[in-house]
Amino acid sequence: MMQTLQGYHLKTLLHQGSCSLVYRAIRESDMQPVVIKLLNIDYPSQEDLARFKRGYSLIKGLRAESVIGVYSLERYKNSLFIVMEDIGGGSVASLLLSGALGLERFLQLATSIANAVGEIHQLKLIHKDICPQNIIINPETNQVKIIDFGISSELFLETQDAINPDHLEGTLDYLSPEQTGRMNRVVDYRTDLYALGATFYHMLTGIPPFNGSDAMEMVHAHIAKMPRPPCEVDSAIPKTLSDIVLKLMAKTSEDRYQSGGGLKADLQLCFEQWQEKSEISPFKFASHDFSGQFQIPQKLYGRDKEVNTLMTAFNRVARGSTEMVLVAGYSGVGKSVLIQEVHKPIVAKRGYFISGKFDQFLRNIPYSALIQAFRGLAKQLLTETDVQLETWKHKLLLALGKEAQVIVDIIPEIGLIVGPQIDVPLLGPQETQNRFNMKFQALIQVFARKEHPLVIFLDDLQWADTATLNLLINILADRTSQYLLFMGAYRDNEVDRFHPFIVAVEEIKCSGAIAHTLELLPLARNALNLLITDTFNTQRDRVNELGQLVLNKTEGNPFFVCQFLKRLYQDQLITFDFYKTSWQWDVRQIEARGITSNVVELMVEKIKKLPAATQKLLNLGACIGNAFELNTLALICEEPLPVLVQHLWPALEQGL
Repeated sequence: MMQTLQGYHLKTLLHQGSCSLVYRAIRESDMQPVVIKLLNIDYPSQEDLARFKRGYSLIKGLRAESVIGVYSLERYKNSLFIVMEDIGGGSVASLLLSGALGLERFLQLATSIANAVGEIHQLKLIHKDICPQNIIINPETNQVKIIDFGISSELFLETQDAINPDHLEGTLDYLSPEQTGRMNRVVDYRTDLYALGATFYHMLTGIPPFNGSDAMEMVHAHIAKMPRPPCEVDSAIPKTLSDIVLKLMAKTSEDRYQSGGGLKADLQLCFEQWQEKSEISPFKFASHDFSGQFQIPQKLYGRDKEVNTLMTAFNRVARGSTEMVLVAGYSGVGKSVLIQEVHKPIVAKRGYFISGKFDQFLRNIPYSALIQAFRGLAKQLLTETDVQLETWKHKLLLALGKEAQVIVDIIPEIGLIVGPQIDVPLLGPQETQNRFNMKFQALIQVFARKEHPLVIFLDDLQWADTATLNLLINILADRTSQYLLFMGAYRDNEVDRFHPFIVAVEEIKCSGAIAHTLELLPLARNALNLLITDTFNTQRDRVNELGQLVLNKTEGNPFFVCQFLKRLYQDQLITFDFYKTSWQWDVRQIEARGITSNVVELMVEKIKKLPAATQKLLNLGACIGNAFELNTLALICEEPLPVLVQHLWPALEQGL
């Protein structure tokens, strides 16, 4: 049934999605043809409305040929609608209703689409939802416009948490691996290039690259599977064009095209070849693919052996064992980053990965990191359907029995799943402790199952409280425990053999539990040189002198290496020469600058460059803990949220 909007005559329904309706219409005041996007939710949440308003505000301030123009944001009942320009076309999705586009038509459109996405990136925006529905094309002029900036980011880098796959931002058929939150990779502008590759795949073959029965299966496909090459789906598709699409869809962003301009150049060459001789010959890809963006690769260097150990341990756990893997090393050596690599096999087994972090100044709060981990898991469960929640409620109550309140008291989110519970009787201190340990072990076994193994990661174990250590001894010594992998990271330079954590580890090992400890060392010279080579996309022999300087300054500590390279770029000691299409530096000039070899001093200098108001907020936020929420900070500062956001923005831009 067609909606009725006052002041507009709706003509055609262009798109109907789960969250929005798109109409072609006439504005009655001046008979102007327009396109209207309406929230398709009777009672939208504040988050829905805020995202809608943000998408409008972002586009309203842009001046770009490739971005759809907007006229107004108006209210309709409990909802909102956006009035946009009508370029006389439809979405790529509407074109695909008839199947694949055909080679010549594809090449005509793909070049323009690549150019449009590149223009968005030049505006320092990441769209984060490039898909056929969000690309509008005028079929007569081939004019391309990008729409729907509701989840776009103005930050250079973003981190995506691992949340319920059904609630991920973006369109699942075209979602990049890093946008799933299960790749241990930040989201940057290259996430759009993956989505563009998936869109091109659909345009060429008539089908999306992956077909999963549910959201988790689709997530696994994006992070771990390569799609069937387009040239195998349809033999009429030239292999060269097929390989371009697969390069766009590389799992790691470093292996994709690095710019819309570089992609456009290759597509233009394909189009010219096709017009001249109706075929596309092989050629060297990405010859003009120079973004000039400073990007340190996010893959691990020199850690193959350690990654293999983690993967092997998880595979054993997925078959029914319970194990502990500890990773030791100095701060910044990459312990947490290494552990996060286990995400990929976890998704394949539909497992759960939960994490918590101990705080040096919160050691008086028992179980703080474990509580943090399970609160995160419970929040994820609360986003599932009513039917799924009822199943979890049944499982939790069956495991916890009449004493479920013991767990609800420390993890209130569990109470939102199981409902009100009766108070438990008071016991003596030791009996209370034993009861809690039993119920927590029962809670773990609800989630550590064959159909979904459980991985618990606790960071900074050198600051763990005694109660947590005793609980871990009980959990890992339990011979009936299955499908559980406990992973921990600690700074081995801050503990000795008499430290409570090390004593607890020895007790766990003596109980017969399977336990491994990996010691992470700084990067070796070869691994460091490879990182620098990949960062600047150059030859290995060209970075030898720079590599030695970086090694001398950082001693191979990966965090310090990255911060040091960023400092060189920010100080313009490393620059991109667009004429030579390569990165340039002068080692003697860098040495003369005398940049500190102390990582703490380097970070302090970085913070001191921020505005005074930003520094003050970071100071107060740090007093709350290693993580804090904006509302809590607002209460402390007695400042409205918009003011806080404005002051924190420079820190976000610096990745702090």
